[in-house]
Amino acid sequence: MIRKFIRKLLGQSELPTLSRAAKQAPHKKLPVSVPARIHQIDSALISRHALRVTSTLQQEGYNAFIVGGAVRDLLLGVAPKDFDVATDATPEQVQKLFRRARLIGRRFQIVHVPFGQEIIEVSTFRASLSTPAAPPALTNAALPARSGARARRGELDHHLHAIDASGRVLRDNLWGLQHEDAARRDFTINAMYYDPATQTVLDYHNGMADIRARLLRMIGDPATRYREDPVRMLRVVRFAAKLGFEIEEATGKPISSLAELLGNVPSARLFDETLKLLLCGQALDCLRQLRAAGLHDDLLPMLDAGLEQPQSEKFITLALHNTDERIRAGKYVSASFLFAALLWHEVREHWQKYKEANEYPIPALYRAMDETLYAQMKKLAIQRRHLGDMKEIWGLQPRLEKRGRNAFKLLEHPRFRAAYDFLLLRCESGELDPALAQWWTAFIAADSAQRETLLTEDGPESTTPRRRRRGRAKPKES
Repeated sequence: MIRKFIRKLLGQSELPTLSRAAKQAPHKKLPVSVPARIHQIDSALISRHALRVTSTLQQEGYNAFIVGGAVRDLLLGVAPKDFDVATDATPEQVQKLFRRARLIGRRFQIVHVPFGQEIIEVSTFRASLSTPAAPPALTNAALPARSGARARRGELDHHLHAIDASGRVLRDNLWGLQHEDAARRDFTINAMYYDPATQTVLDYHNGMADIRARLLRMIGDPATRYREDPVRMLRVVRFAAKLGFEIEEATGKPISSLAELLGNVPSARLFDETLKLLLCGQALDCLRQLRAAGLHDDLLPMLDAGLEQPQSEKFITLALHNTDERIRAGKYVSASFLFAALLWHEVREHWQKYKEANEYPIPALYRAMDETLYAQMKKLAIQRRHLGDMKEIWGLQPRLEKRGRNAFKLLEHPRFRAAYDFLLLRCESGELDPALAQWWTAFIAADSAQRETLLTEDGPESTTPRRRRRGRAKPKES
């Protein structure tokens, strides 16, 4: 019953299994086995939950390895943020071994094995595209004629592997052998497999040498690999900036000419990749490389206008620099604050235009917000929860500029701290008088008596008497 429900949920007549051709095919490429005395991976950096997953799979007779970015980080002496496991067990077989495991994904079917707050992602070795047992690929020619290049969900049912006319992989659930799986991975530094039981690293594509040379190199033909998954172009930028690696010439050359392929990527996935870029600890460097490659047009199309003006450029640079410092210090970073900073120039331009047209300031500000977000959402769909926070940060700016008795109430606002930090950036970049930031900093640190003193000091609009509200006239006594 449960298996039937899963098959129905995934839109497949049966769950994919390891193809007979893949089982019988001989290994065409043997890996280089790197022992512990050479790779010197610190076992203390490995998650005990990842070790449990690999050992459980190996005890059941399957091959299982820690793979991908976790191996890369371990070789660099960095504690990985998350761990992926690759195995020759199918997703259904993996799910049977772990009590709370769940199958996820239609495009790439994987298994999530949760351990409290940590999730170990388990994937099955994938076959190469040239596997004889692979079914015919689904192309746009097979789809009903309509505008847009994306396939509807139902049109991919019963296909283990499917691509569109541009070469983008829509579904890839054809299982294969380990050397085929290594060839399907994006970069050489991400195509190494670590076996905790023997403490050896299997290297199929000279990833160890590229790590030592600090070189980012694509496996296979870069243009073809970018067409399979355009998000790889964003990953090139992120890894190069985050790791301080140089991009191999052949890997970086096709990016500018293929940047428009990002328009075919689902907006939710594009948003996730953009967040990874901004929160990798090298957001400023990522932004510069995105602009150099022309990749920002499908993410933040209005960014160019802000970076062309010195004051706005300083504001954005300060925001990204502060974000990078907070991430390196292990502090919390708000994605809403970041997007609010990146789009503030556009909001401010529209706001000024509407005020010059004699619109009231507050309605003009909210109209500017809506217009900016509407234009942004055509390219990159920011999640609804972030949109609300961004509007509150922007909407509090006129109230912070005004100060006055309203300051007490502003301190209790849930977005006050973010709006205050936003105001500090505006003052530091030269948009507002630095005295305003100094006043608010003193007001936050002051006690009740000192706050009353600050409110009575001379300053713009700080001593303006409040107008008494007119009430109803009392009836005369008879």
